[in-house]
Amino acid sequence: ASSISSNWRASGTLDAYLKRHKSVGIEHIDTRALVRHIRDKGAMRAAISSTDLDAKSLLEKVLASPEMKNRELASSVTSETVFEYPAVGDERFHVVCYDFGVKTNSLRNFAKEGCRITVVPAETLAEDVLKLNPDGVFLSNGPGDPASMTKVIEEIKKIAENELPIFGICLGHQILGQSFGAETYKLKFGHRGGNQPIKDLSTGKVEITAHNHGFAIDKESLPENVEVTHINLNDKTVAGIRHKTLPVFSVQYHPEAAPGPHDAEYHFKRFIDLMSNNLKTKVAENS
Repeated sequence: ASSISSNWRASGTLDAYLKRHKSVGIEHIDTRALVRHIRDKGAMRAAISSTDLDAKSLLEKVLASPEMKNRELASSVTSETVFEYPAVGDERFHVVCYDFGVKTNSLRNFAKEGCRITVVPAETLAEDVLKLNPDGVFLSNGPGDPASMTKVIEEIKKIAENELPIFGICLGHQILGQSFGAETYKLKFGHRGGNQPIKDLSTGKVEITAHNHGFAIDKESLPENVEVTHINLNDKTVAGIRHKTLPVFSVQYHPEAAPGPHDAEYHFKRFIDLMSNNLKTKVAENS
C-alpha cells in the first residue's frame, strides 16, 4: 500500500481510513521475513504498540498474555437469555441453536427453510433443551479451545443419545466430536479465509469454503461409530464427520459464509432432510 492516494476515485489515504475505523496498520518492516517466521514457528502471541516502544517491556506483556490453548471463550460471546428467530413463511421445523458465538446468517439460512429457531446460552442443560421439544439441534461456531468446554460436551452427549438430529459447524463441530470421545488439538497454523479447498469423501467433489479456526479433531481418536466425511486438501485435517447410526453430522467450516463461497450451503438442506426423515419415523412408530 502507498501512503499517497493516486487513483482519481480516491477519497482519502489508507492511513486516514485506518485511523477512522480504529484499525491497526504497520509499515517499514520486512513483511516477507515476518511471514516466513510465522510459517516456520507457527501461530504465536504478539504485540503492536504506539505507546510502549521498549522491546523488552512489550515481550514481557506478550508472555504474560494468555495462550489460546485451554481458553474457554464461548461464555464471553453467548447470549445471556433464550430468544427466538422466526421462520420465513410457514413454520416447518423447530430448531434449538446452542449459541457459542452464532452468526446471524446461520439463523437466516434456517429461517428461509421454514425453521423457527430458539437460541439458547452456551451452557444450557440437555434436559432444558429437550423440554423445548425441538426437531433438531444446531451447534454454532464460536471462539476458544473446545477441550475447555467439558460441561457443554456432556450436555451434547445426552442430546445425541436421544437420537435428535444434530448439526454442528466450526466450534460446534469440534464439541460434537468430543461428545463422542474424540480429541481435539491446536493447529500449528490456523485455517483462515474464504478459499480453503475441502473434499467430500463420499462424492469426490471439492468445495471452496470459509474457515476461521485454530483447532481440529484428531482423526485417530475418532471412535468406530463416527466417520470422517470431509478433509481439508491443504493439510488433510478432518473437515467433516458423521455418526454411522445417529442422525448427527458436522463440518469444520462455515457453510453460512456471506459474503464468501456458497459451495457448502447444501449442509443446511441436509440437516432439514434429517429432521424431516426423523419426524416421518416418529409418525410411523406412533401410528
